[in-house]
Amino acid sequence: MHILISALHRASKPTGVCRYAANLAECLADTSEIAKVTLIVGSWQREYFETAFNLCFHKINIVSVDIKNNSLSRNSWFLLGLPKLAHQLSPDLVHLSFPLPFLRSFFPCPVLSTIHDLYPYELPENFGKIQASFNRLFLKQCVGQSDALTCVSQTSLDRLQFFFPQLPVQQESTVIYNVVDFKAVQPEAPRVFRDKESIPFLLSVAQHRKNKNLDLLIYSYGFLLRMKKIDAATKLVLVGSQGPETENLIRQIADLKLQDNIQLLSSINDGELSWLYQQCQSFIMPSSIEGFCLPLAEAMHLSCKVVCSDIPIFKEIGSDECVYFSLQDNPIGNLAQAISQVLKKPLVASKSAKFSRPKITNQYLHFYSNLVNNAKRGQMNLDVPSYQESAKTT
Repeated sequence: MHILISALHRASKPTGVCRYAANLAECLADTSEIAKVTLIVGSWQREYFETAFNLCFHKINIVSVDIKNNSLSRNSWFLLGLPKLAHQLSPDLVHLSFPLPFLRSFFPCPVLSTIHDLYPYELPENFGKIQASFNRLFLKQCVGQSDALTCVSQTSLDRLQFFFPQLPVQQESTVIYNVVDFKAVQPEAPRVFRDKESIPFLLSVAQHRKNKNLDLLIYSYGFLLRMKKIDAATKLVLVGSQGPETENLIRQIADLKLQDNIQLLSSINDGELSWLYQQCQSFIMPSSIEGFCLPLAEAMHLSCKVVCSDIPIFKEIGSDECVYFSLQDNPIGNLAQAISQVLKKPLVASKSAKFSRPKITNQYLHFYSNLVNNAKRGQMNLDVPSYQESAKTT
């Protein structure tokens, strides 16, 4: 099979969606069932897909699209340029790595979309009022036009079914977790740590968005320092691209006089990320809403001591070794107590294969094969009508 993965995204630095697309391409290229993977990215993305994600499989052909990196240009290209490219390259299946606007009748083959979260409905403040409205429209249109959907967690599928209670009858939906695999990654200290590799630190990996609750983590970390519950030399490392909360976080750090204690990092490669996971005293994820949370799965895979909020998705993908804390009543105190607790726990090697490459790859291959075979047998309506069912609103 030849799979075309659309990963063209506005991000000029690596994000979770980009990592998902890169991991998927790598997994597929490492199988005998897949003859070719075409990975579509923006021209502004190509460098970090090739370097940060180390995509070196000969089966992976990275095609960079040279358009302006703005909403109008990207969405116009999704509607017209992507189907044109699909006709030129003749893939057996097009996989959209995140929801985007498209018309199914323009494509010559099945189109599968991955749903990571329902943020346009659950967290419209992440986008702003106008952008959230467009994102809802694009999500609704993508859900209705896709031949099939994969959700990255059961929690995401449940939320999808809540907001879209009547999905198209011909559409298949399933849960396939994100893959986690650092087997071929050589850990290396980020530049800021290369002369200070013995410094203890706590770690969180998240974009600067409201639902990530990084402000809560900063307050709890400051409390632990003031109360001398952790060593005064212990740093807090926050890895993630800038977002709507960046300015607030920088202001908060300054107000608490923690500029010398907190390190903000972004655009690091897999080797540096692997090193941070393996060297941190604890990995902390205090989110209020998530669709999956790849960093949590990566931290568990690399046997970190983990602290995370007790939200449903973390209970779904987390393990018994994680220390969970409540976001209710006194979240700052609850998180601080959980961090103190986890630091006293012995380190336990991960035994879970939930996110292993062979397992996830086989699930995708099975799902792809069914879609492609059904299309060849004429059992799939390749002229999918627009989805008319209105989504529920919050």
